[in-house]
Amino acid sequence: MRLDKFLKVSRLIKRRTVANEACDAGRVTVNDKPAKASVQVKPGDVIEIQFGTRNVRVEVVKLQDTTKKEEAAELFKYI
Repeated sequence: MRLDKFLKVSRLIKRRTVANEACDAGRVTVNDKPAKASVQVKPGDVIEIQFGTRNVRVEVVKLQDTTKKEEAAELFKYI
């Protein structure tokens, strides 16, 4: 699954366009490497997002094309 889609489906970032912009600005890394929006993520990957002064680091647990709001937190775990 594409990184930008995963960020939206997991609700780490609210909209896919915002996820694209964050990737283009270099604020998202996958496995400690700068990532473009088109990077394919898989379970076990570590994603780090810089939100201003705060960094969010999560590990991908599973992938789904769509999910309900209540189940979105099951797609990743905080590190």
